[in-house]
Amino acid sequence: MAAVPPICDFGWKAPHFTLPATDGRSYSLEQVKGRSGTLVAFICNHCPYVKSVIGRLVRDANELSLFGINTVAINANDAAQYPEDGFPQMVAFAKQHHLPFPYLHDETQVVARAHGAVCTPDFFGFNGHLELQYRGRLDASKKDLVADARRDLFEAMKQVAETGQGPREQIASMGCSIKWRAA
Repeated sequence: MAAVPPICDFGWKAPHFTLPATDGRSYSLEQVKGRSGTLVAFICNHCPYVKSVIGRLVRDANELSLFGINTVAINANDAAQYPEDGFPQMVAFAKQHHLPFPYLHDETQVVARAHGAVCTPDFFGFNGHLELQYRGRLDASKKDLVADARRDLFEAMKQVAETGQGPREQIASMGCSIKWRAA
């Protein structure tokens, strides 16, 4: 089921976290924070939206690192209901796609809830002070690659690196709803 997150709440402070990663380490927000900004991407392994954008996300994360923007990805899906999103599968996904950033497991879903994450992918772009400046889509392609699609996320985060502020007009991301555990 497709879901669309709300628009950017400019200035909202990034919630702190420490989560285990596919490389065997744990990372805190402070450890992954970039000099000029931080991109927190909620993704998973099974979502067709994520599968279609993962190569472009890797490209953008690599290029954004040149501007002092660090990227981290978090999977909060309920692996009991969606075994493809389990931790061993996350390790394989990270290797398969050569993720250049930590891929974290939010098994308790506390971090996803603190962010108000809605879908996969759901992008949270923070400035160097960890204030939210971008909550939009990766690009205009959606699930099917569009040649020469505007790189919304890349352009927004480059602007954040240069000015500390994100664009005032943003188009929401779209993806599969986060698979919440039963209460």
